[in-house]
Amino acid sequence: MAGITNAPFRLVCRESGAGRLTTEEIDAHAYVRDNGKTEMLTRYLPGERPLVMQLLGCDPDMLAEAARRLEATGADGIDLNMGCPVRKIVTKGHGSALMRDPLAAAVIFRTMRKAVRVPFTVKMRGGWDDLTINAVEIARLAESEGVDAVTVHPRTRSQLFTGQAPWEIIAAVVAAVRIPVTGNGDVHSLDDARAMVAATGCAAVMIGRGALGAPWIFRGAPAGREERAATIARHIALIQAHLPERMALVQLKKHLAWYSAGLPGSAAVRLRLFESASAAETCERFWALWTA
Repeated sequence: MAGITNAPFRLVCRESGAGRLTTEEIDAHAYVRDNGKTEMLTRYLPGERPLVMQLLGCDPDMLAEAARRLEATGADGIDLNMGCPVRKIVTKGHGSALMRDPLAAAVIFRTMRKAVRVPFTVKMRGGWDDLTINAVEIARLAESEGVDAVTVHPRTRSQLFTGQAPWEIIAAVVAAVRIPVTGNGDVHSLDDARAMVAATGCAAVMIGRGALGAPWIFRGAPAGREERAATIARHIALIQAHLPERMALVQLKKHLAWYSAGLPGSAAVRLRLFESASAAETCERFWALWTA
């Protein structure tokens, strides 16, 4: 969800009924080294809290220092990313690559846990590939090192986002630890969330891609056309108010393309959205589609 779950989108999700929110992944090394672009990822709006800030990295000391600094900025929790499957991330040893070395992961857990007082959580995958499904082992290590809760996306890194998420891996983690387990994967509605809880016994459900173009998923009830339009208008206003002009244009194109999904003629209009030269033009083309 990098490049997507920024402050405007998070706030729209919160206003639509989402519970605990999580930032985009923040590279610990870049943040500690005062990378201005990375620092922007830590900015949040007051209405978002409680807000968990998500860290990416593999150096225990660097992750711990970044966690300390984020806690000082107001983070209500720190989450370690052990789930990102993107090639440029895992080639650095970050994200789901951490699952390949459980003992090294345990050192990271221990070092980060000592660094902060706020809740410290870990999001993981089922494993690296079908031959190394070790979410249960990693979760047990996390619990033993004082991690407060874990989130499990049960696909392996090699699966990326293909195929059906094997929820039975979430259930196995729930059975193996006493700390709360949040389930993630293939949840696109309230009914899906209820089914996951029933099937796995997880304490909560995390929704990521299921909220793209549909932040009202968190309402727990169908959203009418007028309500959806109001949510989209609110999201547009937040993007334009809180993001630099160039970044705002990119975000508008992305999100309005997702909001257009399923509308008659949306495929052609999505191409025109990405060809737009300004925010005004992008919004005009989207609303013309919406009201057609």
